[in-house]
Amino acid sequence: MATAAVLFLVAVCLFCSAVCGNLGSTKRTFSIDYKNNCFLKDGKPFQYISGSIHYSRIPRYYWKDRLVKMYMTGLNTIQVYVPWNFHESVQGVHNFTEDRDLEHFLDLANQTGLLVILRPGPYICAEWEMGGLPAWLLQKPNIILRSADTDYVQAVSNWLAVLLPKMKPWLYINGGNIITIQVENEYGSYYACDYNYMRHLRTLFRFFLGEDVVLFTTDGNTDKELACGTLEGLYATVDFGTDTNVTAAFNRQRRFEPRGPLVNSEFYTGWLDHWGDRHAVVNTQKVSRVLEEILTMGANVNMYMFEGGTNFGYWNGADHDSRFRSVVTSYDYDAPLTEAGDPTEKLLAIRDVIKQFREVPSGPMPPATPKFAYGFVTLEKVGNVSKVLDTISPLGPVKSEYPLTFEELKQYYGYMLYRTTLPQDLSEPTPLISPLNGVHDRAYVSVNGVFQGLLERDTALVMNVTGKQGDTMDILIENMGRVNFGSKINDYKGLLSNLILGKDVLTNWNIYPLDIDGAIARGWPHSGNRRSVPASRRERLAGPAFYMGTLQSNGIAWDTFLKLNEWTKGQVWINGVNLGRYWPARGPQQTLYIPGPLLSTTRPNNITVLELEGAPAHLRVLFMDRPQLNATAGKS
Repeated sequence: MATAAVLFLVAVCLFCSAVCGNLGSTKRTFSIDYKNNCFLKDGKPFQYISGSIHYSRIPRYYWKDRLVKMYMTGLNTIQVYVPWNFHESVQGVHNFTEDRDLEHFLDLANQTGLLVILRPGPYICAEWEMGGLPAWLLQKPNIILRSADTDYVQAVSNWLAVLLPKMKPWLYINGGNIITIQVENEYGSYYACDYNYMRHLRTLFRFFLGEDVVLFTTDGNTDKELACGTLEGLYATVDFGTDTNVTAAFNRQRRFEPRGPLVNSEFYTGWLDHWGDRHAVVNTQKVSRVLEEILTMGANVNMYMFEGGTNFGYWNGADHDSRFRSVVTSYDYDAPLTEAGDPTEKLLAIRDVIKQFREVPSGPMPPATPKFAYGFVTLEKVGNVSKVLDTISPLGPVKSEYPLTFEELKQYYGYMLYRTTLPQDLSEPTPLISPLNGVHDRAYVSVNGVFQGLLERDTALVMNVTGKQGDTMDILIENMGRVNFGSKINDYKGLLSNLILGKDVLTNWNIYPLDIDGAIARGWPHSGNRRSVPASRRERLAGPAFYMGTLQSNGIAWDTFLKLNEWTKGQVWINGVNLGRYWPARGPQQTLYIPGPLLSTTRPNNITVLELEGAPAHLRVLFMDRPQLNATAGKS
């Protein structure tokens, strides 16, 4: 009997082994075939045709709509950045809910039939605030970002220990849809060229994700960038746009990766705008022609961007080459899908190219989301910033002999107000000077509540002030977004150095961190005690001040675009949601995108405007049914 039982158990084990072996033969795999210069998906050659989409720039409500349009264009893959600071704005506090629910986004992509190329950074660039790095890193004044600096590496390790375990179940080889993962981003463009840092990242990614996932790097199409940005064990890819010789670009990739698939990780379908620039446009015919050339070579391609979306709130980045230039609120990017997710002629042209290489899903392209022109709304003045400090700075001021930065006060985004008194009578206009270019980024100067002018980083370092000894001088500092690319990403904000008034160094500051978003989220100024200021005067309303109004949607909650004609520069909130910055005086962007889901069909929609320089006497704003992103840059 014992012998029979043993034989039975052996037979069962052999049967289970055979079943497991059969299951193993159908195991999902994604790998690189170096012999045949291609990717292998489940053992078969695979070419991805991908488009970039940023969940952080699109309301959650619209994620599915955008993904379906990408799928119907013929894409089989999407590429996604993970902005570290979007999920850990405060050190140690991680947010993956609602519009930050990355796993829900991945699930929607999976349901739609799209694979994913994940780019988790920790640095992403993306014209995003500080390239995705959290500003709290700058509390370490000597930190060397994107290097093996101990403080930086520890923070990165802590973050990846949270993020990567969340991503592991979503790997294609584990049943998910992530086929490849980028380590860092365009590291060869950064001055540090620290291979120990890249080795540390490689170790972290392997530890948390395993040995089988395909890890890669992306770098610009130069020898120097590829030399510093690549590392053994990370597959090297390149990026380039429509003005590049495709064969030459891939020949350069071949010098760093002699075998394996050709990959353009960022094929530029458009480009970004800075305030004061002309609106960037990339020719559709060029995009189609170069895309066809790339695909004909059997190369893999990701189109950057496929939909750009919007830099809501304070999430726009900035560049600093010869001077500081802030990225506009719209990230429309002249992409195949507009900022509002609408199909364009460029999208249809791209679909026609893709049809030559793979079967495109049958059926109609989902239409543009409906738009509505709600018309004019007249606002009323709530009060100057200096008059509402109790509401927007509930903790009151921090006292300091000399100015402190945003980072020192843990006020990472938005605005702070610096207050002092005039040290002497100034009957004649007296220069207020930022001698070390220490205003980051714009300073709006008032004396006893009267606006006197502004200072601006790199471009306006002197202005004149008048007043009497003991008068209150308020300097509202605007953080216009941290540098997201290059060697100057250690971009501190606020007053970084002393200001000099005449011959006096200004001291004895009261510094107010402003929680404007918190106050508005709590219902201010539309609820609670407030007194509006009559706007009967015909003159322009000068200086930093808040304005409010309401929009009646008449039962329609459709996308719309807000135009602030003759307003100068500022920030807008709708129903407590920060839409981003406006600056029609400088352009080129003239309208702000308002997603329909932000609007209520049953209640008045609360509009709050912070105008920084000067509101028009009419105090009207206009809700339109189309964007204006291409106005000629005007005066500042």
